[in-house]
Amino acid sequence: MSSQTRRRIAPEDVLPLAQYAKVRDARRREIIETKKHRRVAVGPFATFYFENYQTMLQQVQEMLWIEKGGEAQLADELEAYNPLIPQGNELVATVMFEIVDEARRRRALAGLGGVEETIALEIGGERVPAVPEAGDQVERTTAAGKTSSIHFLHFRLSEAQAARFRDPSSRIVLSIAHPNYAHMAVLPEAARQALSADLD
Repeated sequence: MSSQTRRRIAPEDVLPLAQYAKVRDARRREIIETKKHRRVAVGPFATFYFENYQTMLQQVQEMLWIEKGGEAQLADELEAYNPLIPQGNELVATVMFEIVDEARRRRALAGLGGVEETIALEIGGERVPAVPEAGDQVERTTAAGKTSSIHFLHFRLSEAQAARFRDPSSRIVLSIAHPNYAHMAVLPEAARQALSADLD
């Protein structure tokens, strides 16, 4: 099984810090290349970063590198990031609302409550709604209607939908239908090819 289709990071997959130090620069260059076709912008400031085993392994390695928390931290990182590796016929995305100016970001997020419930992947005209990460304990929308700048979403496809996703003739669209942020983007062919590798 290739690293592209692996479904879970085991402790032995994670390099010790001394060993990681030797390959860190090369690993970071590789992951930049991997992520290039896994990033899709929707509208002016929402970006979908589609995750897989490789991106999550690198995230775990970097968190351990930065925080130096050892085995206790490793267990926590695996618990946090393993659920974001696609399982079977699903895609998983980290969605970020990226606005540099803090005041503008606060205003925008204050009007986007419930945005995660309006996100969908459309495959040949068939809608696959986003499902928020079940283990994500952070409340993404407050009672006042403010949303978080980061969301973790799953798109669970049927066998037929996965087959259509892999078909180069299919039109695949990411959409956000929130009243204050209604945008869509057609997946580029390079992104469709990269994400097809995540599906069984």
